[in-house]
Amino acid sequence: MVEHRHLGNSGLKISEIVYGNWLTHGSQVENDVATRCVHAALDAGITSFDTADVYANTVAESVLGEALEGRPRHELEIFTKVYWPTGSKGPNDSGLSRKHIMESIDGSLRRLRTDYVDLYQAHRYDTETPLEETMQAFADVVRQGKALYIGVSEWTAEQIRAGHALARDLGIQLISSQPQYSMLWRVIEEEVVPTSRELGLSQIVFSPIAQGVLTGKYRPGEPLPEGSRATDTKGGATMIKRFMDDDLLERVQGLRPVADELGLTMAELAVAWVLQNDNVAAALIGASRPEQVEDNVRASGVELPAEVMARIDDVLGDAVVRDPAMTARNAPQQRPS
Repeated sequence: MVEHRHLGNSGLKISEIVYGNWLTHGSQVENDVATRCVHAALDAGITSFDTADVYANTVAESVLGEALEGRPRHELEIFTKVYWPTGSKGPNDSGLSRKHIMESIDGSLRRLRTDYVDLYQAHRYDTETPLEETMQAFADVVRQGKALYIGVSEWTAEQIRAGHALARDLGIQLISSQPQYSMLWRVIEEEVVPTSRELGLSQIVFSPIAQGVLTGKYRPGEPLPEGSRATDTKGGATMIKRFMDDDLLERVQGLRPVADELGLTMAELAVAWVLQNDNVAAALIGASRPEQVEDNVRASGVELPAEVMARIDDVLGDAVVRDPAMTARNAPQQRPS
């Protein structure tokens, strides 16, 4: 069964494998399959579920809410996010303004069929809204009982520090960061992780298997597997494009003997790798089939010896992206519409 860890310096415990429905529910897979995946997660001991209002333009939240209906609410930790455009995508339908946050939380709760979310996250940093306005709105959401804790996603270390200071002054808890993190993408290690550790936040990391690349199913010089994320024209192919390099894919194949010697699949090795970082509270996994959930949860509780971690570094070499400036570089410079 899946183990649990504290989220930041709070008393909240979450499953160290979190089920997320980005790019799947409401788009890639039919609702009945999505429901089976959620139920497979529950059966495996996952109690934490992550979504966002923008996923499939709000449909993913509805699918998750329906799939979780009937489960005791106190046994679950439900996370969602706000920032990206939703609905009719009018001038105030994105960002972290007070108006958008207060309207968005109500929509998310309605779709998720719950009175509150355990974690409400700023899906990106809003350069067009004063941070004071954003954090005051989050504080009001918490005081209204609509969210228990606050988190951020893909914020820089400086932005996290500023947000944490305001949250503390307002008497609310900013306890988490949700960045991209994997063996291949380590841009948070130099600045975001040390800052988070100092301030009492921990990471809920997405893409631990690098959009599927670290499963080893993409082989250099070979056609893309049918039905894979790299062939998904609804968004998956765009997200995975940065990893579709023959040299990188060849290095990834070099991880297969490492996984085999440990009795792990390559996906399990990748998920276990991110969980070795003591500032990582959980790894987010997605699934288009229930069996994928069952495969990934086996990474829970796995401890990788130091020599294995060093060997992985040797295999991947300079294919690893480490530049901390990539967080800011990939962030929207203005509110999307």
